[in-house]
Amino acid sequence: MSPRAAIGLRDALVAALIIGLAFSITLSETSLVALATWLVWTRYGRLGSRATWPLLVPLLAFAAWSLVSAALSAAPSESLRSTKTLLPLATLWVVFGVIDDAAAARRFVSWLLWALGAVAVVSIVQVATCAPTRLDAYDPSLPPVVRSVFGKCRRAHGFYSIYMTLGGVLVVALTSMLPVIAAAGRRGIAIAVPWVTSAVALALTLVRGAWLGFGAGILVALAGVRRRWIAVAAVAVVAAFLVAVPRVRERAETIGDPADATTRERLAMADAGLRMLREHPLTGVGIGGVKRLYPVYAPPQAMRRHTSHLHNTPLQIAVERGLVGLALWLWIFGAFFVRAGGLLRRVPAIGAADRALVIGALAAVTSFLVGGLFEYNFGDTEVLLVTLAVMALPFIVERDLAGHDVRDLAGRTA
Repeated sequence: MSPRAAIGLRDALVAALIIGLAFSITLSETSLVALATWLVWTRYGRLGSRATWPLLVPLLAFAAWSLVSAALSAAPSESLRSTKTLLPLATLWVVFGVIDDAAAARRFVSWLLWALGAVAVVSIVQVATCAPTRLDAYDPSLPPVVRSVFGKCRRAHGFYSIYMTLGGVLVVALTSMLPVIAAAGRRGIAIAVPWVTSAVALALTLVRGAWLGFGAGILVALAGVRRRWIAVAAVAVVAAFLVAVPRVRERAETIGDPADATTRERLAMADAGLRMLREHPLTGVGIGGVKRLYPVYAPPQAMRRHTSHLHNTPLQIAVERGLVGLALWLWIFGAFFVRAGGLLRRVPAIGAADRALVIGALAAVTSFLVGGLFEYNFGDTEVLLVTLAVMALPFIVERDLAGHDVRDLAGRTA
């Protein structure tokens, strides 16, 4: 295959990945496998050295300890089979390897937002046209495809199986793009359309944890951007909608309410998780162990006697992999913030667009981590894939910056 044909194939696969991230987990995973194969087949130079692989050591250390935890669990065969959930972590390296430069990275995240904007329109229609018979159930009279999209429509869920996934994906995309829109100024007006549409869909998911993550990410974004008025205007539109829609406003008023049934259930899960952790502090119960053990540890006040996760990512990681696993998981994100924060200080003032990519990634990961305090979003593959793709963007900027430094040095020594 000629180099031009190989690049054309890669671009088509990246487009398929973007569509998959917004619409289909099967398409996104297939595209990632194809892109990884493309990288190996073409021996593409972006991943030619292990030193260039972002976050290689903490990611491998976390994966290795997950295998140890699974092997030492009470059900090693079952737990080791569940370690296949580690494979999506390679998304960071695949995206880093196939996107050439910061300009391509901006196109990637912009196209992703446009795709999610289309999903947001569907999500808004879901809720706006929801009949009473379809609020919490599927209408058997509808065709299967239509039923899966427009059934159980009390809360917006797009093409995902549940509203929490849509909320998690939208939060990462929205917070990553807000600095990019602000940096673009008037040129960013067009991309603001799917941003606002997606923000409205986020409100209609009624996922409070995602809202809190969104708020945290927005604070990080606002702290880093220069044209704050653009970002503030976009957020103000969303806030106005939040106040105007009764269902959204009523849901927001229950945040932190100890009398709320969901809050009580999350506290019961936390109680059970902490008990499991106290009894398995080093290596945890193994991946998938929560589902097996929760009925034994669920406190009397728990309304649900079975669950596969504890609706809290750090607690879930600690329970499944022990405190060592939690420390390694924190290392991944700590290393990301340190490296991306250091990069932000090195990007020249004239590189506003590059700075926006880095700030957006920092904001997106902040929103992911805060949202993870209320939902096991690290175990939600769709949300994790989008987060890892966004995490790759600062390293692409860093690679560009290193290339400029090398060319400048060569020019001075010539």
